[in-house]
Amino acid sequence: MKTEELIDLLSTNVEPVDTRKVVRNLGIAIGAGVVLALLACIVTLGIRPDLDNPGVFGFLLVKMGFGVVVTVLGWHLLLKHTRPGGENHSRIFLAAVPFAALMALAAVNLISVPASHWGHLMMGERWRECLLSIPIIAVVPFAVITWAVRMAAPTNLLRTGALAGLVAGGISAAAYALHCPDDSLPFVALWFGGTIVLCT
Repeated sequence: MKTEELIDLLSTNVEPVDTRKVVRNLGIAIGAGVVLALLACIVTLGIRPDLDNPGVFGFLLVKMGFGVVVTVLGWHLLLKHTRPGGENHSRIFLAAVPFAALMALAAVNLISVPASHWGHLMMGERWRECLLSIPIIAVVPFAVITWAVRMAAPTNLLRTGALAGLVAGGISAAAYALHCPDDSLPFVALWFGGTIVLCT
């Protein structure tokens, strides 16, 4: 068989990739990842008991909001990367926006208090737990998201894998926020942001 004949044979009856199926599969995977991450956090770590306090609940929304924004933005970028050549039309730098915004707010918070308080604001009480918990909880969402991505047609596997890690890290951080007792912007910027980057 000649090369031209082989090309003709391979190009006959080629069906285009159903982009709706890719979107649906990824959506299901992310939804499953959210449920599994929440279950993992609640069963293994528990929910902090003082969420009935308005101040505590308000800061919980800040922490969860950061994780949700990272997840949604990562999902948007990941969808583009599941298509062949999609990375060429992706504004990957947008992934850094929530991190930069949170770091700016944390810096303002640090400037507004005496330097003697900086250590406690940045390290909190549970930084080691945060450092371990978010990446560990992210393993399950990452596995489910990777399964969905493998059924698509990404061409830049390194960047696609990093975005899958970003989404999984965002999901995990939002779930861990239900347990985390440390309520300061510098802590969230350093340990939530840092561990999500680690997942990426």
